[in-house]
Amino acid sequence: MSATKAGPTKSSTNERSGEGGFTLLETVCVLAIIALLAAIALPAFPRGTSRAMLEAYALETAALLKADRHAAMRRGAPVATQLSSISRTIRSGASARFVRFPQDVAFNALLATQCGQRTAGTTISFFPSGMSCGGAITLSRLGAIYEIRITWLTGGVEIVPIKAS
Repeated sequence: MSATKAGPTKSSTNERSGEGGFTLLETVCVLAIIALLAAIALPAFPRGTSRAMLEAYALETAALLKADRHAAMRRGAPVATQLSSISRTIRSGASARFVRFPQDVAFNALLATQCGQRTAGTTISFFPSGMSCGGAITLSRLGAIYEIRITWLTGGVEIVPIKAS
């Protein structure tokens, strides 16, 4: 009895080498198609305001309000900062500066209805003494909420991050 060792034959190895995997050309074509679809589809997705950008809007709003307060004290005359929910802007009463909020940012304001002897409705007035009419402006997007508070007594402006519940 003679024992022969069985192993892969040359013909079975040749058959397997042509069957497995993809060629480089096929892989490159698939990647090109994926890149083309991504280039077409990605601009269609809305780009939302990030948490960092929302915080930047809050900081910019606070800076504008503080500048108006300082302008009122420096000039010795009242300065009224205009808020518009229609155009989604806060416009400085002392300069040409304004802050415009994108559509994906919720913009709400709680303002005094009267300040001094006049209707205040859409403005925050700062007086030469440093006082103001006060109010609160809320900016929010997807669980991130920042409230800009204006104290009536001191005219101080502060940003308070609010925890979403």
